[in-house]
Amino acid sequence: MPIFRAVATMFLLSTLSLAGCKIIKTPTAEEASAAAATATNNPDRMVADLWDTKVIPYLDARAGAFNDVLALSVSDVEAAGAKYGHREKQGNPPWTLAAKVDGKVLAAETASRAGSVDIDTNGDGKADVRVQIGAAVKGNAIRDSLDFVGFNQFKNQIEWAQFGKSFNAHLNSVVLAKLPRDKLVGSRIQALGVFPVGAAQQLPLLTPVRIIVEPGT
Repeated sequence: MPIFRAVATMFLLSTLSLAGCKIIKTPTAEEASAAAATATNNPDRMVADLWDTKVIPYLDARAGAFNDVLALSVSDVEAAGAKYGHREKQGNPPWTLAAKVDGKVLAAETASRAGSVDIDTNGDGKADVRVQIGAAVKGNAIRDSLDFVGFNQFKNQIEWAQFGKSFNAHLNSVVLAKLPRDKLVGSRIQALGVFPVGAAQQLPLLTPVRIIVEPGT
C-alpha cells in the first residue's frame, strides 16, 4: 500500500508540473515563410521599424562630403559606388550614392508638390545639387541605397515598388513636412541623403533623410 501511495504521489506531481509548463511549438518552414510574407505585406511598418535603427546609421556611416562623392562618381563611378553607394543586383540599375550636403540655397521650388531647393556646395555661385523637400518625393533613392534590403525579399515587383513608396511617405511625414517653405533662398542647408548617378549635364537629385535649414544672414 505505501508503494502504491508513493507512485500515485509521483504521478500527481509530474502531472501538476506539466500543467505549469508552456509548450512552445517550433514553426515549420512554411509557417516561417508565411510570417516573413506577412511582414513584407506591411511596408509602412517595415520602413518605420528600419528608419531610426538601420537606415539613418547606415547612411551616416556610408556618406561622404557631397563634393568628394560627386567628383569620384565623375572620374570612376564604380569606385564611387563601392565606397559610397549601393545598387540592386537585379537588372542593371544605376549606383545610388550617399552624401552629406552643406551649402547655400540659390533657388527654391515650393509651388509644386514636388518641391526642391538648388544648393551651391562649393561657393562658386552656381547650383551643384538639387535637394527634394516634398511633399511629393520622386524616385526610390532611399530604398535603392540600402544594402540590407533587396528585391528578392519581396514576392513581386509591385510589393518592391510599394516598399519604395513607403520610404518616401515616411520621409515626408517625419522630416520634410516640418521644413519651412518661405524665404528659403539664401538659407544654409545641411543634409544627409542619397542620389542616383545620372546624366552629367543634370543636377544630381538628392533625397534627404535628415535636413537642417538655417536662415540666411
